[in-house]
Amino acid sequence: MESTPSSLPACYEEPAYQVFLDSLDYLSPVEVDRIKAAFVYAAKAHAHQRRMSGEPYITHPLAVAGAVVEWRMDVDAICAALLHDVMEDAGASKHELAEKFGKEVAELVDGLSKLDKMEFASYQEAQAENFRKMLMAMARDLRVVLIKLADRQHNIQTMSAMRADKRIRIARETLEIYAPIALRLGLNKLYRELQDTSFRLIYPHRAAVLARALRTARGNREELLTRILDGIKNKLAHAGLLAEVFGREKSLYSIFHKMREKRLSFSQVLDIYGFRVVVDNVPACYLALGALHGLFKPVPGKIKDYIAIPKANGYQSLHTTLIGPYGTPVEVQIRTRDMHNVAQEGVAAHWLYKDDNESSADLQIKTHKWLQSLLEMQTSDSAEFFENVKIDLFPDEVYVFTPKGKIMALPRGATAVDFAYAVHTDVGNHCSAARINHELAPLRSELRNGDLVEIITSPQTSPTPVWLSYVKTGRARSKIRHFLRTTQNEASARLGERLLRQELLSLGVVPISIPADAWDSLVKSSGQRNMDEVYAEIGLGKRLPSVVARRLLAREDLSGGPGRGNMALAIHGTEGMAIQLAHCCQPIPGDPIIGSIRKGSGMVIHTHDCPAIRKSRSSEPQKWIDVEWEPEEGKLFDIRIKVEVKNTRGVLAQVAAAIAEAGSNIEHVAMDADPERLFTLLRFTIQVAHRNHLAGVMRGMRHIPEVTRIVRERGSEA
Repeated sequence: MESTPSSLPACYEEPAYQVFLDSLDYLSPVEVDRIKAAFVYAAKAHAHQRRMSGEPYITHPLAVAGAVVEWRMDVDAICAALLHDVMEDAGASKHELAEKFGKEVAELVDGLSKLDKMEFASYQEAQAENFRKMLMAMARDLRVVLIKLADRQHNIQTMSAMRADKRIRIARETLEIYAPIALRLGLNKLYRELQDTSFRLIYPHRAAVLARALRTARGNREELLTRILDGIKNKLAHAGLLAEVFGREKSLYSIFHKMREKRLSFSQVLDIYGFRVVVDNVPACYLALGALHGLFKPVPGKIKDYIAIPKANGYQSLHTTLIGPYGTPVEVQIRTRDMHNVAQEGVAAHWLYKDDNESSADLQIKTHKWLQSLLEMQTSDSAEFFENVKIDLFPDEVYVFTPKGKIMALPRGATAVDFAYAVHTDVGNHCSAARINHELAPLRSELRNGDLVEIITSPQTSPTPVWLSYVKTGRARSKIRHFLRTTQNEASARLGERLLRQELLSLGVVPISIPADAWDSLVKSSGQRNMDEVYAEIGLGKRLPSVVARRLLAREDLSGGPGRGNMALAIHGTEGMAIQLAHCCQPIPGDPIIGSIRKGSGMVIHTHDCPAIRKSRSSEPQKWIDVEWEPEEGKLFDIRIKVEVKNTRGVLAQVAAAIAEAGSNIEHVAMDADPERLFTLLRFTIQVAHRNHLAGVMRGMRHIPEVTRIVRERGSEA
């Protein structure tokens, strides 16, 4: 590994490079020599390249390395920052970088390199894959994302020469992805800068108008702000507290976001100024809070204790909103110096403040856990992974308690299902109900700050596609999708095996009599890894059982002749995702039924007389398979019925009682009254075991004198 620099060309003896070298005073001479060598290598690699602004390209890696030095990171990170574009833009190899600068630097640069050599169907797909690679590299080494964020920071600061559409696209990407990652890592200063710069690039006119309004407001409120600041300082001094107090102005983007979200005008956003109080220790934070509540009245419900319950990104402070002079709301944050360091620099505080062991070490552990959770969300689909992680970058959080008193942070809007998956994947996969604050609640219930949540599990319960409509965390979404995919493949394989077996038996061939090499040959010719995958493709409708049977028997004369219809496939109707009962006709055991295999979704069962399939059955008879019910005890099926009744008091209760007496559950009820209000049409969804059970329910209702007509709803009637 080279550690001595080559002689620098004269053109690099410029002020920016000299300032950069001066900032390396916390490193040893040997480490500085390694950095000089990396700079020379990068300068030569980018010698003939220029940025769109016309500047030499080397100014960009130098600026990125300068930002990394501000965080006082180690020599490998600084070298990687200088070399971060040499693989992508100058064709340098990972092996060459490892030889010259060490394996660690080469790994960091590789993690930072984009996937420009790969072909993608769309920009969105390329963006998703690049994002996945960055996060996976980041999960292995946190320095990757810090360098990447510094790279993005400099890029959006220097985009004036770029085309407007490209500028806006990159700024939006920064706002949606990179700024939330900076916040998630606790890099609040960088987070605000990325937001404000992106805002100015996307909405230059709005940003300019807002900046002017802010300057005017600052001038108008100067006397008021000075009065509040002096009042806070005097009160804390009188309480015997040594504190540093300073005002802070809200960022342009945060003001714009508040105006847009709450539909406010600029004059209605009163809390554009806040105050920060920095004290020596944690007890002093609470003493300062008490002192300030004695100075100005606090706003109820606006006191937040992030010291006792830190945010997921390690942020700690006491927040309170006070009613200041003339009714002006005053937002105050109270924290220790260590908390202030972590609040400003997040995970970078680990390198910046070596003496701040407790806060930064705790944050490092939390960040590592989050990064590991990203690895668990891995899927084969980059766009899905991208979506899951974006969901997890929500800045707003709710804090809830487990029955044992452990605090868990979840994104705002998270439900009991999100909580279950946060506890453990198995708890999520089998959650059947929840107790929130000791009361039973539906799984889709949104959680609120301070809720005590207990999950009730059942071995019979499993995820359904409906859960995806209300979960909020990427982890829950990823685990549910994985379960559904696995379950569908297993159920489809079972259905496919039965379909192929039925096809072979109808041709007079017993499956067990077919030699093993014929099965092996079928698997190879289909391009699958095993027979289960072939069965799954048949069950999902991607392969026809007649074609597979022909290949298996190596015969060309099997086109699915007249003998095929002699055997019907037996089903229970409760097999799972591979066999679905059609919503249009809602077949139940006892109904004559027929099945159709839809490509990608398995078999759908209809009644023979379903109006919705009449046209398809006559035009595409080859797509339909004869099926029959196989008895299975204890299973209930949904069915819709219409009941016309005379409009008299208590008739709904009588009908409901008759349904219950017949041993049926009511899942849903709706009413349509006629204009003259003589009759009412009741629409029920009830649960029955089979056709005879339904007949018994209808008989029970006919005994009620007020009931004039009962009809089972079918097909397009629904």
